[in-house]
Amino acid sequence: MRKHIFNAGPCILSDTARENTAKAIIDLDGIGQSIMEVSHRSKEFVAIFDETVELFKEVLGIPDGYSVLFLGGGASTQFAMIPFNFLKTKAAYLNTGTWSTKAIKEAKLFGEVNVVASSEDKGFNYIPKDYSIPEDIDYFHITTNNTIKGTEIHEDMDSPVPLFADMSSDILSRPVDVAKYDMIYGGAQKNLGPAGVTFVIIKDALLDKVADRAIPTMLKYKTHVDKGSMFNTPPVTPIFVVRETLKWLKSIGGVNEMYKLNKAKAELLYNAIDDSKMFVGTVAKEDRSLMNICFVLKDEYKEKEADFVKFAGERNCVGIKGHRSVGGFRASCYNALSIDSVQVLVDAMRDFEKANL
Repeated sequence: MRKHIFNAGPCILSDTARENTAKAIIDLDGIGQSIMEVSHRSKEFVAIFDETVELFKEVLGIPDGYSVLFLGGGASTQFAMIPFNFLKTKAAYLNTGTWSTKAIKEAKLFGEVNVVASSEDKGFNYIPKDYSIPEDIDYFHITTNNTIKGTEIHEDMDSPVPLFADMSSDILSRPVDVAKYDMIYGGAQKNLGPAGVTFVIIKDALLDKVADRAIPTMLKYKTHVDKGSMFNTPPVTPIFVVRETLKWLKSIGGVNEMYKLNKAKAELLYNAIDDSKMFVGTVAKEDRSLMNICFVLKDEYKEKEADFVKFAGERNCVGIKGHRSVGGFRASCYNALSIDSVQVLVDAMRDFEKANL
């Protein structure tokens, strides 16, 4: 029986992406080779790669003047690669959680870092609002969605300097004005595909503005743009899954339709949390993530945390245990998760409450 998968990552994939990938793992389009065996320079895979790039541009609305890369190393490698390439003297970061904290740590290896605002004072349970972006910096970096604490920046901001965004966990969940960003990047294992591939959307004009330092060949963005992500062997099978995910997303109406569905899923679960006598949300309501919905049991019911995880598991809901650093519960409602799955979790919450009040 198919589970209701609320994992924060690797996450749920669409049925069509899983099924088509399963077929390709046995035999790719009848060529007598698995997608895991085909050369990354073969005409079959080059066609797959090119289609993946074009689909990404189409579905997200990526304008001319940007390159799309599919690399290895995860978003964590990008934390260092970005300042290695573009931090000349000083960069600014918005600190909204664990992943932005890690990005700041890496950037400090290459130059001065100005943390313009932070929500650490309240355990990262809100998005800072009252700050200004300095103009005497090389770039401004944000993390748009915070998987561990469950906060999200819901709108594209205007920046007087190059704007870089880690969109690992909310890419393709809502429309994005890509033209406002100089770089968007992230791990694919939330909304875009499986673990093992990292996407980078980079403004071509940025490639001429690198820092004056020796940068290893593999860590230069220009290396990968010039070689079309083929400087070394890219993650072939994960890229295939990305293509299938993008085809699925396009078939259901694209990002605009997905945004409507994501808001409906989040509203259903947040309403259940707010109406509950046992469960309570953990972040400022205006900053609640559509992707990672975090909640806890009220203090008087804390000892029942493991019981609820078990109870939900008996309803085939998996992955709802909160991150080990914060506890509680986290329901990751990524694109491929149906609203029916969210309803099953809501019903489990209500039934557990009835049995334990």
